[in-house]
Amino acid sequence: MSSFKKALKLFITFFKIGAFTFGGGYAMIPLIQHEVTVKNKWITDDDILEIVAISESTPGPIAVNSATFVGYRVCGVLGSIASTLGVVVPSFLIMLVVFFVLDEFQHLKPVQYAFMGIRACVLALVLKALVSMYKKCEKTWVSYTVIAFSVITSVVIAKFVPINTFYIIIASAVFGLVSYSILRRRANK
Repeated sequence: MSSFKKALKLFITFFKIGAFTFGGGYAMIPLIQHEVTVKNKWITDDDILEIVAISESTPGPIAVNSATFVGYRVCGVLGSIASTLGVVVPSFLIMLVVFFVLDEFQHLKPVQYAFMGIRACVLALVLKALVSMYKKCEKTWVSYTVIAFSVITSVVIAKFVPINTFYIIIASAVFGLVSYSILRRRANK
């Protein structure tokens, strides 16, 4: 089978997975495993375990990472591009349709109320994530300083001075690394 045909088959396979799986990336893993190991026999079950492990530890959505790694294993760079596009394009198309539909109906009161509810739900989910992360976080002066810095810069200062959240995250990471290095040196003395 030529590289182009393999890449096309990868695209179609991952397009189906991306279009018909609900529940996020982890819900896609069993489908990916079935399609690539059982149905198409592109890779083995051991390979898929390695791919999932690597996909979990690299930045980005696990389904996209898995598709990219599977595509690369099967058909090199062309395969990784085809698989990645296949798993991403359905979501993109759905969001595009939703955007145009909502843009057309955003002036309607029920749609506005629905989005008010969605915003409240998103806020609740973010707060839930914050609480669970706080419970798992090591409680030291460093962590409390990073929390205070992040809250002050993102809520208070950003209200008056436009500041990109990316810089707040980078500054917090640098502060955490420097603090950890200092604490580690003191502990070794």
